[in-house]
Amino acid sequence: MKLLRVVLAVMLFAGSCLVARAGYLRAKAEVAGLLIQRAWDQRARTGKLNPPWPWADTHPVARLRIPRIGYDEIVLEGASPRILAFGPARLLSSARPGEAGNIAVAGHRTSWFRRLEEVKTGDDLELQWLDSRSHVLRSRAYQVKAIRIVKPDDVELLAPTDDDALTLITCYPFGRGPRSSQRYVVRAVPSDLSIAKR
Repeated sequence: MKLLRVVLAVMLFAGSCLVARAGYLRAKAEVAGLLIQRAWDQRARTGKLNPPWPWADTHPVARLRIPRIGYDEIVLEGASPRILAFGPARLLSSARPGEAGNIAVAGHRTSWFRRLEEVKTGDDLELQWLDSRSHVLRSRAYQVKAIRIVKPDDVELLAPTDDDALTLITCYPFGRGPRSSQRYVVRAVPSDLSIAKR
């Protein structure tokens, strides 16, 4: 009987620790999201690069919207594993928002880019960024032209191009499965000229 009580106490303690850790991680993600949004709003208002928190090694560079599915997220700079924990991020090897070429943005299949599975060919996307020279908020509309599932080493769609494009990439299959042996790639091309917004 005493052994059973000890086992139950250990199980209860372990379960409480797991629940507390999950709550902590969720709260941390919520606070990070608020700080990232605040940094984006400050950048749009002042034109200055603001890290979301003092020790952050990233900053917001764009806002990505997919109206049909209600998607609206801030894009961070530099798609490293640590930065991808806080949001979708631009691959440093790709074009910057507002520059000519292919802008590549990566996100996790379990969180930031989980909703890419709802995107269809022909969907509209919008990328918004701050023009570093004029400090004007700019926006460009894109339309999804291709959705492909590729091998991880198939980087053709991520390569620099002369043509303007927006490429979104995540692991595949979607969800929390143990394996993600492929990549899900959404390729969009501009559907209009850049427009300035205040």
